[in-house]
Amino acid sequence: MEIFKAVNIQKRFSNHLALDDVSIEVPEGSIYGLLGPNGAGKTTLIRIINQITAPDKGELFFKGRKFRADDIFEIGYLPEERGLYKKMKVGEQALYLCRLKGIPKKIALQKLKYWFEKFEIQAWWNKKVEELSKGMQQKVQFIVTILHEPRLLIFDEPFSGFDPINTNLLKKEVLNLREKGATVIFSTHDMASVEELCDNITLIDKSRTILEGNIKDIRNTYKSNIYEIGLQGPREKLPELLNGDLEMMGEKVLDDHFVTRIKIHDNRTKKELIQLILDQFQLISFNEVIPNMNEIFIKAVQGSHNV
Repeated sequence: MEIFKAVNIQKRFSNHLALDDVSIEVPEGSIYGLLGPNGAGKTTLIRIINQITAPDKGELFFKGRKFRADDIFEIGYLPEERGLYKKMKVGEQALYLCRLKGIPKKIALQKLKYWFEKFEIQAWWNKKVEELSKGMQQKVQFIVTILHEPRLLIFDEPFSGFDPINTNLLKKEVLNLREKGATVIFSTHDMASVEELCDNITLIDKSRTILEGNIKDIRNTYKSNIYEIGLQGPREKLPELLNGDLEMMGEKVLDDHFVTRIKIHDNRTKKELIQLILDQFQLISFNEVIPNMNEIFIKAVQGSHNV
């Protein structure tokens, strides 16, 4: 069952159509990737979900019913544009933001103490926000985003400004939140993180949905009968074995064998390729090449521009 659904959302700003008939269904307990090039409409959709702005057309649903104004208290939103008050002390501001979300002061202080220690930023409690690095500020905003334990979390470029160690720290926490029952909408340009974290995605370009579905299903849809094969034997004989039904796509020589990519065209099967190779070579490895999400993102967006 989906926890959130947007149906046929349209939004126009003056002469610019920001969203054109966009729909998404976010399954409960999942991490859902909201992807697209700059200016595609992702941030507009996120702002509509957070009731910062309203759609011109379309409907929003939460937990199986129409979205209500008080549902916003079950959402945690970490925007790409950071919004901490630079002159305020870190602890004072974190407590203030928690109180705005309805958390009693005593409980908020207990939870903040736990998270500040976990993220190793307790020494910054009485420092001004402007004294913190971008990454440190991001940790503070992450904490106040999740502290009221919302059912739906929306992270817009959450790893921006982080080094690899702190990026991994936040990734682990995002996965922990899902394990505890939260649902996450995750917007990023980092396709490696999408593959690592997301269950499903929607890709928006030029205000419209151009690709959506389960990550594994999408990657399998985009595969193109290319296999990476490790072989031992006379390299010069391999081209002689191939004909118009098999296409060699480069090779890499290692210490005791070489690796090549071969594309199988329609008239051949994987079994036939293996049998052909075994006549002349020792087979070391045989793996189908599945495109990654970065390759799929580029191909889908370029394809939409050519329509």
